[in-house]
Amino acid sequence: MPTRALIGISGWRYAPWRGEFYPPGLPEREELSYAAERFPTIELNGSFYSLQRPEYYARWFEQVPPRFVFAVKGSRYITHMLRLKGAEAALANFFASGVLALKHKLGPFLWQLPPTFEFDEQRVASFLASLPRTTQGAVELARRHDERVAKRTFLETGRNRRLRHALEVRHESFVTPRFIELLREHRVALVVADTAGRWPFLEDVTSDFVYVRLHGDVKLYESGYTDAALDRWAERVRAWRDGRVPRDAKLAASQPSRARPRDVHVYFDNDVKVHAPYDAMKLAAKVAARKTHETSPRRRYGEAQALPR
Repeated sequence: MPTRALIGISGWRYAPWRGEFYPPGLPEREELSYAAERFPTIELNGSFYSLQRPEYYARWFEQVPPRFVFAVKGSRYITHMLRLKGAEAALANFFASGVLALKHKLGPFLWQLPPTFEFDEQRVASFLASLPRTTQGAVELARRHDERVAKRTFLETGRNRRLRHALEVRHESFVTPRFIELLREHRVALVVADTAGRWPFLEDVTSDFVYVRLHGDVKLYESGYTDAALDRWAERVRAWRDGRVPRDAKLAASQPSRARPRDVHVYFDNDVKVHAPYDAMKLAAKVAARKTHETSPRRRYGEAQALPR
């Protein structure tokens, strides 16, 4: 199956977007459908703040196109409060809460660690090993939920599908080859996070897909991306998608991953001043334009072309 570059936004419910990105008068209940007509993927982040309900996930499933992909942000109770320790019941509750109701539109899970979380090899390894890798595995884990979600669970899966996970870190102690090795051992993607220089920026590829979060080029969550900055990101997305390593990639490990084409998920999180949706559309257009040029019939069949002057 061909690899895809899926470029979208982190969340879709933002008051400043109403009357700006969303047309004036558009009902809030229609905002997801409106956004899903313009992006192939959205990062669902309400799941980070609290456990959602099966009927919410089922409604979101119905509001987006057939090939749409949701990324789902893991619970902060697991990452920020438990800090990955003793998280078995919390993980079961999370996977029982309805995420599987997204069915074939369920994409990767994002797990974001807090800035105060230092690299603890044993704790991180234990958590990564506990993550379900298939929908059937997720159901088996979810059946071990506790009374907190007892009356609102979704424990079904159709065709058994593979699940992907990505980990975002925010402490300098993770800038070490051992952490990269650990992610590769568990086939979990390292999140490439652009945070305006506040937290570590790493581009090691550790799984069969790449997960990128763009929080702001100059000011966290606020600043937009210039045309030149988007050109640089477009080149990176094309490189990862096509199986190449960006020439100036910032790596913690001495050895890059094996070169092979990969899916690339990109989510813009610079939402405060309504930059995210427009930056996402611009980046998608840049990536698509180069792909169209590279696979045009004249280039594909080797016909001579005039060189630019």
